Amino acid sequence: MRHTFDPTILREYDIRGVFGETLGPDDARAIGRSFGTRVAQIGGKRVAVGYDGRLSSPILEHALVEGLNASGIDAVRIGMGPTPMLYYAEASIPDVQGGIQVTGSHNPANHNGFKAVLEGRAFFGADIVDLGRIADEGAWVSGTGQISNIAIMDAYVDRLLEGLDGVDQAPLENLRIAWDTGNGAAGPVVEALTARLPGHHVLLFTSVDGHFPNHHPDPTVESNLADLVEVVAQRSLDFGVAFDGDGDRIGAIDGLGRTIWGYQLLAIFAEDVLKTSPGATVIGDVKASSALFQRISELGGKPQMWKTGHSLMKSRMKETGALLGGEMSGHLCFADRYFGFDDAIYAAVRLMAATVRLNTSVTAMRGALPAMINTPELRFQVDEARKFAVVAEVARRLALEGAQVNDIDGVRVDTPDGWWLLRASNTQDVLVVRAESRSPEGLARLLAQADAQLAASGISRGSQFGH
Repeated sequence: MRHTFDPTILREYDIRGVFGETLGPDDARAIGRSFGTRVAQIGGKRVAVGYDGRLSSPILEHALVEGLNASGIDAVRIGMGPTPMLYYAEASIPDVQGGIQVTGSHNPANHNGFKAVLEGRAFFGADIVDLGRIADEGAWVSGTGQISNIAIMDAYVDRLLEGLDGVDQAPLENLRIAWDTGNGAAGPVVEALTARLPGHHVLLFTSVDGHFPNHHPDPTVESNLADLVEVVAQRSLDFGVAFDGDGDRIGAIDGLGRTIWGYQLLAIFAEDVLKTSPGATVIGDVKASSALFQRISELGGKPQMWKTGHSLMKSRMKETGALLGGEMSGHLCFADRYFGFDDAIYAAVRLMAATVRLNTSVTAMRGALPAMINTPELRFQVDEARKFAVVAEVARRLALEGAQVNDIDGVRVDTPDGWWLLRASNTQDVLVVRAESRSPEGLARLLAQADAQLAASGISRGSQFGH
């Protein structure tokens, strides 16, 4: 027996496909067998399994468990919930060596996939390629695993509440917050959590519905925050938070309805973390504003720029001992008093803690950050075989010109006007340009530089689409 996956589903950070087209129960079963084989190879025996609220998730979860069991691995089922709850289960249930969440994250309703963790570390890149190789060769171990069920949500909510430990209770009682879970898997956890949190809480779309009837669960797209903006304005709330479909990415708005972007949240959290852990390392991704890295330095922290991708971020935090890391997409990871994985619900609790500990409103903290002018991610299709070559060509030319370049993930070019970035997507046949300046004229000059470099490689941004 062997199994060959559709080559499009084995991605850099996770496994993703269109249910019924590129991804189905046979794939889930094979993923269970291959992951189970990896767990057995390290002497492991138990894997935690969870799933999100998509219509196809229970079917895929059932097949995944069958595959794990057929490799002699016991499956510990935690049921439907957000991805961070699965990470928590893997970190806290005794004698569990790995975890897999069935989730389509923020993708369209008919998509689905898997996120995995092994011995507390992100499972990605070469690990995912290896699952494909094991399946292709049929190099599975065999056995008969058992199934157990653990209701972990209450313990997870208990742990989330610890994000307020040591915070003055009185100001917490005065906070007024909106929570929009977008009919995603975070809904039941947020209901249970806010019932126990101090303060006044307004909940939006917490019923789990895989059709996503109210808006798409991607909080990095401003149009998806419209309901949150409206309720914050109508009820004069302090701030609002929103989550993606599986609860590992956060979006936020302040009391004036302004979006608080990922790097701005990271700057706010950095101030809070550095107050209690002076000199700590804080990591931002290569797409983040220069204002973030400058702010971390001003606060006495050690800023570090790293590659884009939640798995890469978590791995780098482990390597460096960083207490905080995050990226523009809203994956924010706390190793400060937490596990170091991306948990948007925990981040929301820590935003409550920060506003009290720093004794200033979220709106004031958002307003105090420098006003930078930046583009969204300007994404345009380039042939898969060509995209990395284009970045390499641009890097070579810039080196010959003596440009100030950070090549940690693509090329990020610093100039007196600000910076521009060109990188290849790890998950799509796409190149991404982003630029930031303090003036519209500076931004135009930066984009002109990027376009000139692309043109020298025979590429135009003509087919771009924002994200």
